[in-house]
Amino acid sequence: MSSTVCLEIPREVLHSTRMTVDDLRRELALRLYEQGKLSFGKAREMTGLSVWAFQQLLGSQDIPIHYGIADYEEDLATLKDLNRL
Repeated sequence: MSSTVCLEIPREVLHSTRMTVDDLRRELALRLYEQGKLSFGKAREMTGLSVWAFQQLLGSQDIPIHYGIADYEEDLATLKDLNRL
C-alpha cells in the first residue's frame, strides 16, 4: 500500500529560496541520502530521476554513493550463488 505525506511550506519560503517544488524535493532527497537517512533507491524515487540521472546528480553535488565493503561482499556472494562468477 502506497501513501503520501503532504508537507506544508509557506509560498513565501519557497519564493525566497527561488526554488520550484521539484527543486526542493530534489534537495531534500539529496540531503537525506547524504546523511544516510534514505537509501539510494528511495532517494532516487523521491527525485523521480532514472538511476543514471540520479548518479549524475550525486556526482555533480560531490555526494559519494554509499557502497562499502559489506555491500561489495554481499553482491559478490549473490553473483557466486547465481553462478555468474
